[in-house]
Amino acid sequence: MKIDWIDVGVLEDIPAMGARVVRSTDGDIAVFRTADDGIFALYDRCPHKGGPLSEGIVHGRSVTCPLHNWVISLETGAAEGPDHGCASRIAVSLDQGRIRLGLSRASRAAHG
Repeated sequence: MKIDWIDVGVLEDIPAMGARVVRSTDGDIAVFRTADDGIFALYDRCPHKGGPLSEGIVHGRSVTCPLHNWVISLETGAAEGPDHGCASRIAVSLDQGRIRLGLSRASRAAHG
């Protein structure tokens, strides 16, 4: 499957310990920025009940879902602690301050 790297903005578009939503044909993608400027991307659905992870609290390299407090690893997408499930990860890179998502040609981001 061919991957396209789609530019979705600059690091400063996302507040530290916050998220930004990027729309794609496969569903919304939450792009997270940690306190130390780490960048991660997950589909914006908690594996528990589909809550919007982009509206959760970012702490360390995890996000807590705003609906039922599930803690999701930003690095793996896996639920932490006693919970089980996994949010789908999206390839992401940071190049000279620009954020790029690695999406298949079938899953295109709406940006601009």
